[in-house]
This record gives sequence, C-alpha cells and structure tokens, in this order.
Amino acid sequence: MDKKPNLLVILSDQLRRHALGCYGDPDARSPHIDKLSNDGVRFSNACSTYPICVPFRFTMMTGEYAHTRSVPGIEYRMSPKERTLADEFNEANYETIYIGKWHLDGGHGRLGSAKQTNRVPVPRSHQGRWKSWYGFELRNDPFDTSYFHNGDQRPIPIEGYQTDGLFDISMQHLTERTDPQKPFCMLISVEPPHNPFEAPADYQSPWEKREIQLPPNFATNDIETRDAFLINRKRYNAMVENLDANVGRMRKFLKENSLDKNTVIVFLSDHGELGGAHGLKGKQWPYEESIGIPLVIYDPRISEKPKKIIHEPTCTEDLFPTFLGLCGLESKTILPGFNLTHLLNETCSHLPREGVMLQYVAELRERFVFHDSVWRAFRTQRYKYVVRGDKNNSEPWMFFDLENDPYEGNNLVRNSQFNEEKKYLHKLLRNRLLETEDSFVLSSAWGIPSLNDWRN
Repeated sequence: MDKKPNLLVILSDQLRRHALGCYGDPDARSPHIDKLSNDGVRFSNACSTYPICVPFRFTMMTGEYAHTRSVPGIEYRMSPKERTLADEFNEANYETIYIGKWHLDGGHGRLGSAKQTNRVPVPRSHQGRWKSWYGFELRNDPFDTSYFHNGDQRPIPIEGYQTDGLFDISMQHLTERTDPQKPFCMLISVEPPHNPFEAPADYQSPWEKREIQLPPNFATNDIETRDAFLINRKRYNAMVENLDANVGRMRKFLKENSLDKNTVIVFLSDHGELGGAHGLKGKQWPYEESIGIPLVIYDPRISEKPKKIIHEPTCTEDLFPTFLGLCGLESKTILPGFNLTHLLNETCSHLPREGVMLQYVAELRERFVFHDSVWRAFRTQRYKYVVRGDKNNSEPWMFFDLENDPYEGNNLVRNSQFNEEKKYLHKLLRNRLLETEDSFVLSSAWGIPSLNDWRN
C-alpha cells in the first residue's frame, strides 16, 4: 500500500486573489507562491462563499454551509459537537496540527476587543479536536501575538512578526515529531495581510518608496482618502512579500527534511481586500477583490503536469472534501461541496453545477452596522448576479459580465440586453437558496412569503 501523503494547508487572511504575481499583479513580489503555482495547479476563479472570517472558517472546518448553522459574522462560537476536518484526519490515523488564528471561539462577542481575545485561551474542548494546537482566537496585530499550546492556560508570546513566528512553530513541530513515519495534516493560519497593514521594516520601507500600478477601478475623488488607500496598498504588498518568503522557507525546509515528495501543499485565503477598489476598503462586498481568493494546490504525485490552470468557479464548501480527497479520504457525512481532486486528476472536466452561490451572512442583528448590507449572489465563469437585502427593497443590485468587464466597472443590472441572462441567474440563485435551506430568502425578490427569519 502506498504511503498516505502529508497535507499542509497554508491559510492567509484577507489576501485578494490578484495580489500575487501568478494571478496577474504587475507589482507583486511573490516568487515562491508563483513557483508553487507553476509547479502545481492554480484555480483562476476560486471564490470565498462568505467574504468575512468566521463563516468562511466554519465552512472550511466543517464542510457545512454557514447559514445552515445560523453562523452570523465575527461573534460566533463553534459548537464542540460539530464534526471537523480534524475528526476526519484523526480517524484516518493522521497526526493533526493546528497553528495560528482560529476565530471560531466567539471572538469579540464573548471577550470584547481583539486585544482581550489574544490573551484568553481557547478551551481545549473548543479547539476542533486538533491533536496538537498552537493557536489563538484572533489578534489583528502582527507584532504583538501570543498563542496557547493545547490546554495550557499560559499565553506564549511570539517574538517578532507573527507570520515568521507561526512558520517557525510549524517547522519546529515537524522537526520534533515523536512519530515521523505517521502522516500529518497541518494547517497554518496567519493573519497577515489582514489590517492593520504593517510588515517588518526590511519589507515595508522599500515598498513605501516604490511606485505601483493602480487598477482601473481604484476610485476616490478625495485626495486624503486616496493617499491613505495608496500607502495601505504598499504596506499590504510588503506583508504579502513577507508571507511569500515564509512559503519559500517552508518549501526549503520540507526538501531538506525529505518531506517534499510526499507532502501536498494547499495555499489559499479566507477572503480578499478591496484596497481602494470601487472606493472601498475591507471585505464583505460582492466585488472580485473581496470574494476572489487564491487557491493553489501542489501535489508532488501529479507534478508531470505543471502550470495547470483550472477556470471552473469554486467555493468554500469545496475545500473540506478536497482536503480529504487529496489524501485519498472521503467524508463520513454527506456534504454540499465537491472534491476538486477530480479536476486535478482530470477524471472530470467540469463540476456538476453551473456556478457558485455567494453571500454576506453578516450581519443579521439590526444593531450591527452591516445589517442593511446583506446580499446573495450567483457567479458563473462569465457572469455575477447580486440581490440586496430586505432593508434595500430586496431588489437585483448588480450584474456584471466578468469576461468583458473584469474590474466590474459597468453594472448591467438595468441593461435590458441582458434580461434573459439575469432571469436565468436569478432562477439559479433562487433554486440554490432553496436547495441549501437558506431561510434568508429575500421575499419581495423571490415572491416567497415568510422566509426572512434566519433561524426558521
């Protein structure tokens, strides 16, 4: 029997798809991630179903739609009863290791600020049953991070920059493993390039002096706002470059320790960052800069087909079955996503669906600032169709032809030439909402009464 492969998942926070060289950023300095892409497979239309941290992480960790578990925004505490990725790999006799940001233990809702949260351990019962745990709930400060090891209640400070420290922990753990013959599943979850936008000085200072190319949708008439967007984009690029250097450091470590030929590497992010596109910052919007994420898979067993690009739209629900599929495993439960290894191995050319559903699940509580900003969307390889929430009259909001308008500068929602396309995508979205038991169906848009209660 062939030895089971190791799985290494590198999860970045708020890294938009187009901030990397392999995805077309002309300024990006990401040679190691670009090489990973060239050596493996790059998904050109990978999407975050939920462009905000907690719902994405919940779905990645369980394979379930966040809305089927009433997962709101950043204040959710995942139940220990949920079956997680670690459960699947533990039962397959893998060593499971989690390193870095967790953000599934209630965060701001239970503890208040990120500063408070960083100093309070995640209870062992709420760590998703990862056998080795070097985690923290969240921090959002790359130069002041502490983590907790397993059930130890004492915070352990990371000296220096968070990304460097978390990769140090990962390599130290792999060096000191008691059973090096046992396959491992390791997930490294780093916050950068999440704001605040700060990188080590040797990365940040050169970027602040460089001229960068701005995308055509970089839009603001306010000089002060434009300057702030510009400096943040430069610092963001510096954080990406530092992350890239750590990816290179990890690949070198794997090779030097004879782990490279049996370790599958997945590189991705939970959502993007607008960075001034459309005059906006942050995430939670249906634009590509927000929902578009990098997804690169390197499998040394299929390295004879490098530089492969898959244009099929993918979503967050696909990650759980794909992580299992890369190691020859299948979930013990029926899940909504698809195992993307069939595309990698070319056992199929297309997924049995016409596109992916996208949604902003946060925030459903009226007191929260984003309550009026809820939306649902359907994205195919060519089109994106978006409907806004009830407080905005539940009306079609956006329609973009991504093939001819990749920067989404021309909203065609009122253009009668696309009535048939809009009608069709409206149908696809409505059906997907019903199929997935999304009870936040927008009543006036869908003509379905009494389906606006999130929990019923």
